Amino acid sequence: MAARIKKDDIVYIRSGDDKGKTGKVLRLLDNKVVVEGVNVVWKHLKPTQNAPKGGRIQKEAAIHMCKVQPVDPKTGRGTRVKFKTENGEKRRVAAKTGNDLGLVSKH
Repeated sequence: MAARIKKDDIVYIRSGDDKGKTGKVLRLLDNKVVVEGVNVVWKHLKPTQNAPKGGRIQKEAAIHMCKVQPVDPKTGRGTRVKFKTENGEKRRVAAKTGNDLGLVSKH
């Protein structure tokens, strides 16, 4: 199946504690994405030689891909994705407006 969401996309969060926020996709996991500044959790670190006191750090945790939508660059709102093939190139397209969201692959 073609990727509806890719790394470095700007996405809109549809549900959860961070509903309504937007952010940049940092990483893609199996069916999850890590979005910059969204779903931030505290990670507790054990004391080690490098950090003798241990401590707590904040980091972004993964959220399921079904909870995010790509942002249409012209309207600035979340959108569903369609795929169109022209000249041997498969492109992602916003469902309502038809605005281009980027290249998927070349065939």
